[in-house]
Amino acid sequence: MARPPGDGAAGGGGVAVTALAAATVSDRLAYVRERIAGAGGSPDEVTIVAVTKGFGPDAVEAAAAAGVVDVGESYAQEMIAKASVVGPTRCRWHFIGRVQRNKVRALAPLVHLWQAVDREAAGREIARRAPGSRVLVEVNVSAEEAKSGCTFEEAPALVAALRDLGLDVRGVMAVGPAGDPERARAGFRELRRLADRLGLEERSMGMTADLEVAIQEGSTMVRVGRALFGERPGPATERR
Repeated sequence: MARPPGDGAAGGGGVAVTALAAATVSDRLAYVRERIAGAGGSPDEVTIVAVTKGFGPDAVEAAAAAGVVDVGESYAQEMIAKASVVGPTRCRWHFIGRVQRNKVRALAPLVHLWQAVDREAAGREIARRAPGSRVLVEVNVSAEEAKSGCTFEEAPALVAALRDLGLDVRGVMAVGPAGDPERARAGFRELRRLADRLGLEERSMGMTADLEVAIQEGSTMVRVGRALFGERPGPATERR
């Protein structure tokens, strides 16, 4: 695979976001779109979510300047802090981390799409704080104990329960296993079949390493951080 634009400009550690120009992110975004097209997808139809976890507000600004509308965060405090700097309407915020009920109240005014709802209790709190919210059901496609997400068998009942709560269930979401991207193929394929059976249009699957496999298996939304910003500069200072 060809090296993405800007890759390696800061040695092995990637480019610090504070020094990352919108032009660099724009070049990298074009490369991500090339990868989507090369895998048989339509860059105009696949939503690219820029994952800014671990980076500062400058990453959000650079992504927005490059034309990325959707930004994903895994930790409540990071989303809240960045939104306070760049403004709540600078982008469409996706919460892609496991939903903690005690964080929902603070997040509710910001979140455009809750991507990782994996249990009814979380959905109930979202419905209480932000009625009618858009949500995706997270499915653990690799059956790894360390990963969150409901099972394939549990998903239909969870979708029904969330709909009964008045939530707008848009689709499903999954994180593929680490390592060889081909390891994700079977799970992604089954996730698409599940979405089709349930009449769900959105399939958020695929990240920087495995987005080609995800696109080939029917992803409508990819979540990329490293592909746009380089390696994270270090652990987030305040994640909880």
